[in-house]
Amino acid sequence: MVKKKKSIQEVTTVTEPIAVEETTYENDLRTNLEEIKNCDGVIGYILRNSSSASIDLKDPTRIIDFAILSSSTFDAIRDFSELFDLGDVNHAIVEGQKVKILSIAIDENKISVFMEKNADAEKILKKMHMT
Repeated sequence: MVKKKKSIQEVTTVTEPIAVEETTYENDLRTNLEEIKNCDGVIGYILRNSSSASIDLKDPTRIIDFAILSSSTFDAIRDFSELFDLGDVNHAIVEGQKVKILSIAIDENKISVFMEKNADAEKILKKMHMT
């Protein structure tokens, strides 16, 4: 009995990579925030998630103050939500004597928009597509 040799053919297909413009939700957030920072009365913003943070303030000497305010505001929102059984809080506005902070949670992103007291927070929410 004669054994036939099996021939193995190797075929390699080369495909050209497809150029895909990557648009992510975070890029959309950054674009919206860039527009928002030019609104009347807006002092700046902080956008943070588990891996990064972006800070854009008109007065960079106060970065630490605003970062602490942002973090404390989100902690307080979480505590109030648990204490009063509010569920997930999408956004909150905290108003002081001179400054107002709009805190927004979108997925894992936490956004704080700092503004003068007379600034229109509802206008900012509309620009963020929250209302």
